[in-house]
Amino acid sequence: MANTPSNMLPLGTQAPYFNLLDTVTNKWKSLTDVRGNRGTVIMFICNHCPFVKHVNNEIVRIANDYRVLGFGFVGISSNDVENYPQDAPGKMWENARKENYSFPYLYDESQETAKAYDAACTPDFYLFDADLELVYRGQLDDSRPGNGIPTNGRDLREALDNLLNSRQPVQLQKPSIGCNIKWKKA
Repeated sequence: MANTPSNMLPLGTQAPYFNLLDTVTNKWKSLTDVRGNRGTVIMFICNHCPFVKHVNNEIVRIANDYRVLGFGFVGISSNDVENYPQDAPGKMWENARKENYSFPYLYDESQETAKAYDAACTPDFYLFDADLELVYRGQLDDSRPGNGIPTNGRDLREALDNLLNSRQPVQLQKPSIGCNIKWKKA
């Protein structure tokens, strides 16, 4: 298990556009399609990472809790599937069904979307406001596999609540820690 931290894209960054294959519906989804009226959570995740497996239930709970409040959610997998076949689109579809993902699970085959977001690890979380400006990036909460802290989504939930209630973004934003994105060989 690698312990790779987020790169922490600068706050205020405009969400980079994407149009990627949704492995759940087999249709193309763009940033415009997944965008929420109040804000949008973009999560870089994958199937095999123990850090993602550790938080899957909580990200589903958060998506279910906040979608009804006007937030859009999307998961994106950018891993090199040639060397990590467990992250291939067919396996993504299986994982989305098994984990009850209530959000699109997009495949970033070219890895250009991960590069545009400066994503470094899985999971990596980004929250954009209604104008698609970055207000939060980093960890879900302090829980990690084996550290004994239960998952509760505290950091992301606080950021969502601040946005929902027109409060200032959290000042202390901690990087996520997880498996590095599996980049294709150049």
